[in-house]
Amino acid sequence: MLYEKLNERKRELGLTTEQLSQLSGIPVGTINKILSGETRSPRYDTLQALEKVLYSPQNGDPADAVREASASCPTGRQGEYTVEDYRKLPGDMRAELIDGEMIFLEAPAFIHQELVTEILFEIGAYIRKNKGPCRILPSPLDVQLDCDDRTIVQPDITLICQNERITRKGIYGAPDFCIEIVSDSSRKRDYGIKVQKYMNAGVREYWIVDAKLGKIVCYWFEGEDAPEITIFSFSDQVPVRVFDADLKIDFAEIAERLWREV
Repeated sequence: MLYEKLNERKRELGLTTEQLSQLSGIPVGTINKILSGETRSPRYDTLQALEKVLYSPQNGDPADAVREASASCPTGRQGEYTVEDYRKLPGDMRAELIDGEMIFLEAPAFIHQELVTEILFEIGAYIRKNKGPCRILPSPLDVQLDCDDRTIVQPDITLICQNERITRKGIYGAPDFCIEIVSDSSRKRDYGIKVQKYMNAGVREYWIVDAKLGKIVCYWFEGEDAPEITIFSFSDQVPVRVFDADLKIDFAEIAERLWREV
């Protein structure tokens, strides 16, 4: 079927829906309806715009052909991108650079942003109350995690207590605490490569907040038994270990306030 072929080609090229939207000029919502099969007979001009991106007549590597279709995308090959390529992206395009691979990020869902806001408020209030040196910030924030030219990540929430690592462009080196709010497009990275990247870079604590599965996976990367892994539910109070567990975030209260689709 048409939508299956388009999805297969999109996966082959490694494109996100947001990137396909930017390249084709078709709204994300329209593309989602087509790729899900909800729209069985797309308008001719819409289909033409999508096919122009997905089936570029140019020769060479398919991903390169797509990148060349828009000046907003860097040229190069996955695994070979650098911070210089990343810095050339337009300001309205969200991406991460992980070991030379450019990963384009889709716009977050409502509940994703609501969780970011709730957790930020709890940690920020604790810092202000205790007049601590740490700073808590949401994405987008560039974190040049490995202090090299091949990786820049954007944790959903970043806690930094070492002011010498703060630069005008973001953070150079490992933050103290990173939190990722899982989305469908980020699930594999959050549970996979980011665990290793954060641990190897020297991040002290890492949380994966997974609303879909109703759990918070907490990694503690300090001590002889590192990594220590503890799994909590959305009915628990979760201790923040970088604050010696003096702060506990009540996810039961947060869950009660979260928006629910009717």
